[in-house]
Amino acid sequence: MNRFLLIVLFWGILLNMYANPVERLPTPPDSPIRLFYIQKSSNANTVVYDANVLANKSLNPQSPVHTYWIRYSEKGQKEELTTIQRTLAYGLYTDALKSEANAYQGYFLAYRKRKFVVKLDSRGNPIALFPINGRLQILKRVFVSVNETTMMTTVNYIELFGKDQTTGKDVYERFIP
Repeated sequence: MNRFLLIVLFWGILLNMYANPVERLPTPPDSPIRLFYIQKSSNANTVVYDANVLANKSLNPQSPVHTYWIRYSEKGQKEELTTIQRTLAYGLYTDALKSEANAYQGYFLAYRKRKFVVKLDSRGNPIALFPINGRLQILKRVFVSVNETTMMTTVNYIELFGKDQTTGKDVYERFIP
């Protein structure tokens, strides 16, 4: 019996080591203003991107997106980004789209190659449209696999999870930046 339990325990540990790291991370609570969130392989802390919606149900033109931490590896508290995090790592640049009212084009300051659009959908819900597999899709979450064993953190790969804006089906892309 002891040998059997040891084998089961060994296989359980082994399977957990190779399980999808995204599935082991906590999911932030739902919010009607949630655009998407980013998690990385090094810890459970999550960067959340919420729409900054005004009382008149439009996006705030000065700052259409509010970005903050949920510090799951501490006490699960909500915390604002530091200036360095906002300007170098997780911050966004946004600018009003001239072709569409109450819509903003932007990019991540740390990765400017893919531009996205933040706007309200036909039902008035905030969405972030991001290039996934070459098409603008509704971005829901991002997972970043990082290597922190060297002096400078490097990105192994990025996974994008979203929804097709026409069909509502799940979409996924994994790429190396």
